[in-house]
Amino acid sequence: MSDDHTFIDAHGNATAGKETMKAGWDSYFGLFPDYYIEIEQIFSKGDLAVAYGYAGGGTGEKAWKIPAAWRAIVRDGKIELWQVYADTKIQFERMGM
Repeated sequence: MSDDHTFIDAHGNATAGKETMKAGWDSYFGLFPDYYIEIEQIFSKGDLAVAYGYAGGGTGEKAWKIPAAWRAIVRDGKIELWQVYADTKIQFERMGM
């Protein structure tokens, strides 16, 4: 991640800053330790990369897997922007949230 990294979640909420985002990912993986992304295809041009596939996690009845896409802007070998596109309603309903 770049120092000025920005993360935009599936609801359009933005979080800025490398250290803030590292703490955010630590918290997220605490809630979803089995979280994974499954990339089916990546398209790139210049500093832009777009991927699509699935995001999932959980086990047993709480397991979930949803279609998702990601957009990244990479500059100087570091991710400056990471944006998620997914309908998280299914995931939250399955988890009882």
